[in-house]
Amino acid sequence: MSFTNRELLARIIQCEAGGEGENGMKAVASVVMNRVNASSGEYQRVGQGNLRNIIFQTGQFDCATDTLRGRPNMQNIYNMSPEPIHYEIADWALGGGILGAVGTCLWYFNPYGDCRQNFPGASGTFHTRVNLHCFYRPTAAYNNT
Repeated sequence: MSFTNRELLARIIQCEAGGEGENGMKAVASVVMNRVNASSGEYQRVGQGNLRNIIFQTGQFDCATDTLRGRPNMQNIYNMSPEPIHYEIADWALGGGILGAVGTCLWYFNPYGDCRQNFPGASGTFHTRVNLHCFYRPTAAYNNT
């Protein structure tokens, strides 16, 4: 299935943060676009400014795969039916919108509890929590990834 960038982003927003309210969805969209626009490190090297490269990078978004840990993953972008709000947020993000609370964060994580201080490893440090997701900004170590 080939989706436009708008459709792909709307689907990842719905799948990754559909239950997180508008700010939660904008926060996730901001991280995706921060990765697309990264000027250094892994996301610059792998992404090359391409949304598809970022979303389909192996091991990054559970929603971008139809199998997870060897089992069918029913919560994936292929099973989503985005609603107008998901497209509005996708348009906002594709147009350069970044949720201020998230800033330059490159990762988010739903810990089902407390946010850990560093994620992933020493590349990111805790920045803020938006609803159920913890957001992490890059450290200097990220540039060497």
